[in-house]
Amino acid sequence: MSVAHYQSVEETRSRLSAYAKTAIAGLVGVGLGLAATYVATSGALLFGAAHSGPWTAWPKAGGAEADPYARAIIARQAETPLGNGEGLSFLATKDDSGRPLDGACDYRIAGSPPVARLWTLNLYTPEGRLLTPGPGRRSISSDQILRSAKGDFEIVIAPSARAGNWLSTPNGAPFAITLNLYDTNVSPTQTSLEGLKLLSITRGDCL
Repeated sequence: MSVAHYQSVEETRSRLSAYAKTAIAGLVGVGLGLAATYVATSGALLFGAAHSGPWTAWPKAGGAEADPYARAIIARQAETPLGNGEGLSFLATKDDSGRPLDGACDYRIAGSPPVARLWTLNLYTPEGRLLTPGPGRRSISSDQILRSAKGDFEIVIAPSARAGNWLSTPNGAPFAITLNLYDTNVSPTQTSLEGLKLLSITRGDCL
């Protein structure tokens, strides 16, 4: 093999090696980008959260001001958040003491939610999926609530049946609570929710 031919082969190999390195780097970059996008859009909303005790709301998620991450997460999870003027949705995954909600424990929900034409309380998995059917109901609304003579009420969330307003949890499984306020007088902005008092979540006995 002549020197010129040898140099030509080496140059070709060098170019092919550079192309291969560039292709590998590109594939790694695309893979990392897709993985980061998957992680960023598979959990809870990242920005614009407003807190009230154990409850969290994202007041801009259903409006035109929703950030791109919020829109991607909503689209990925196939959700339809309440729009501005329709109402507000709150999520709780912990009790008033900051402990994760546990299906093996009893919880007492009490207080006075903000004025709304209708409100609903629903149980979900912490990831936002519907709980599997159980022996009791998983949701209740303001027009179904049993009230005392004074007009107040409490809701018991527990794995075993209770008298009155009872919601059933799968024993031992974690869960989350959503509170939806429809046609409410609460202004859906992040600052207006500061100091807003919602329903309390108090843990009782655990199995």
